[in-house]
Amino acid sequence: MTRIITAGPPDADLFQTVHDDVFDGPIRADWLHDYLDDPRQHILLALDGAQVVAMCSGAHHHHPDKPRHMWINELGVAGPWRRQGIATRLIAALCDHARALECTEIWVVADPTEEAEGFYTSLGWPRTGERLAMFATPL
Repeated sequence: MTRIITAGPPDADLFQTVHDDVFDGPIRADWLHDYLDDPRQHILLALDGAQVVAMCSGAHHHHPDKPRHMWINELGVAGPWRRQGIATRLIAALCDHARALECTEIWVVADPTEEAEGFYTSLGWPRTGERLAMFATPL
C-alpha cells in the first residue's frame, strides 16, 4: 500500500525517486528547494516503497476581503498506480492539511475533461463554473 506524506525541505532527496509519469517535466533542484522552502506552497507525495508514484500540490493564500483558502495546483498519478484511490487519498490529505492551516475552502480549476469532472464530482464537489479560460504572457 502506498503511504502519503506532506513533503518539506528534509524530504528533497525523495524527488530523485519520482516515477517519470508523475510530473510534467524534469525537476530542477534549485526550483525544488525554493518550492519546499516556501511556507505557502504545499506538496503531498504518495510513495510505493521508496518511489514517488503520485503527488498533489497546492498553495494557501488569502485576500484582504477573503479568509485563507487552499488552491489545488496539480495532481499527478503515474499510470500503473491510477484507479487505486491514490488521488482521492491525496486530495483528502490536502484537505486535512488545509484545515490544519485554518483554510475555509479548497478549490481547483481543472480542464473540463470527463476524467477531471468525473473525479471531482465523485468526491462530492459541486462544479461552480461553466467555462475555463486561461490567460498568460511571458515576463
